[in-house]
Amino acid sequence: MEISREIRDFLMSRRGRVTPEMVGLPYVGGGDRRVPGLRREEVAMLAGVSVEYYTRLERGGLGGASESVLEALARVLQLDHDERAHLYNLARTARSSPRVSRRPRQEPAVTAAVQQVIDSMTVPAVVQNARMDLIAANDLGRALYPGPFSMTGQPNFARFAFLDSRAQDFYSDYDGARNFTVSVLRAAAGRDPLDEKLSDMIGELAARSDDFAARWGKYNVHRHSQGRKTFHHPGVGTLDLIYTDLALPGDPTVSITTYTSAPDSSTADALSLLGAWSRTLRT
Repeated sequence: MEISREIRDFLMSRRGRVTPEMVGLPYVGGGDRRVPGLRREEVAMLAGVSVEYYTRLERGGLGGASESVLEALARVLQLDHDERAHLYNLARTARSSPRVSRRPRQEPAVTAAVQQVIDSMTVPAVVQNARMDLIAANDLGRALYPGPFSMTGQPNFARFAFLDSRAQDFYSDYDGARNFTVSVLRAAAGRDPLDEKLSDMIGELAARSDDFAARWGKYNVHRHSQGRKTFHHPGVGTLDLIYTDLALPGDPTVSITTYTSAPDSSTADALSLLGAWSRTLRT
């Protein structure tokens, strides 16, 4: 991906959602106002920089911005924690490699030690990379995601959500699952916009799914950390799960995600059946 375009799209999308009223400015111009959110000159004034300087930032010159300027932009644009991290990632990339072309990324390897760790867990666990490829799992993790793990080629959460018809029945909040998927990929693109395989996959999804392309254009970002997900599992029924994402030491782009449930809940009972259900498929 082109870093200058990533910066422009992100800053324009964020200022487009902040109204003058939200930052204490009087609404002027009536129907002549061309943008629903803040104008460039308004962002510049509130951030304490010149209009010319902010315009250069929005056109891709974020690499030269100081930390105080980045913090001012985050405040004015009312960025949340994930969006603020994304802004800093874009600035770091622009600063370190403004003219580097896309490059293949060295693929991380799941070591035998990591596999042994997840195999020792009594809860479902999967290992995924920044592209949302499922690169390892324990038996319960594979049983939890029968759809992605039965796809042709590399199992991948994003391709499953947008290109596999089974996803609509699997995710209780299908719309939310798609939004979550796109925002995770957006965050990954901000961390490493030069990752060739990530760019190619995003291009594939945009070409094959109009819905993905529309959601991608909204430029929402999210970092996969922890939360709650509800699945309609084909073998054991509804699962209301708490997920926790743990980055592997030495490579923050690869993480172990574990899934747990409240004790003495219907989901806990269903999880106890998950292993037995998966074994019936192998016999």
